Amino acid sequence: MELDDAIAQITTIRTQLAATEHLRSLRALPVAASGLLAVAGALAQPWLAADPQREPATYLWLWCGLAIFSGLLATLVVVRRVLRCPGALSIANARLAALQFLPSLAVGAIVTWFVAAEEPQLLWLLPGLWQLLFGLGNLAAHRLLPAPAAFVGVLFVATGTSCLWFRELALHPWAMGLPFATGQLTLAAILWWHHERRLDAAEEQV
Repeated sequence: MELDDAIAQITTIRTQLAATEHLRSLRALPVAASGLLAVAGALAQPWLAADPQREPATYLWLWCGLAIFSGLLATLVVVRRVLRCPGALSIANARLAALQFLPSLAVGAIVTWFVAAEEPQLLWLLPGLWQLLFGLGNLAAHRLLPAPAAFVGVLFVATGTSCLWFRELALHPWAMGLPFATGQLTLAAILWWHHERRLDAAEEQV
């Protein structure tokens, strides 16, 4: 029993330490790439789904596909860096970030499925809800990111609320493209400034 208690205490300590450390395995490049993909999605939507209300499946495939690709890219980068530096703290840090962000993603998937399957006429709700949930995910994980990253979460909450207010106009291509491009490119700049810039400077001094 004493050994089990000691292991449980060590696990708790690692989790607490992970909560105080930044997620340095998340790099600026995949985050910036997701912002550029949002621009590509906004440019492609008029060609692929000019009228989302009449082509909801195409609209959903476009934006959900880009979101999944962006998420997989970021996940691969994090996993690769964790495997290269397999410290217990880095693994706990990445796991904690995933646990904090996953509830928002799960709720987003459920809402998307319900609207697509049962209420396609409410498609205009999704851009606002996606941004609200993405903002909540950012805010939930903000302690693992540089302090200014919380601004990005607030930005998504604000743009998501605006999309709900604009109703059908939220299906305009840039109602998704502009917030995600702005938010993700801003977050990429924050990550580079607070993490990678220092690493690059340290490498130059070696």
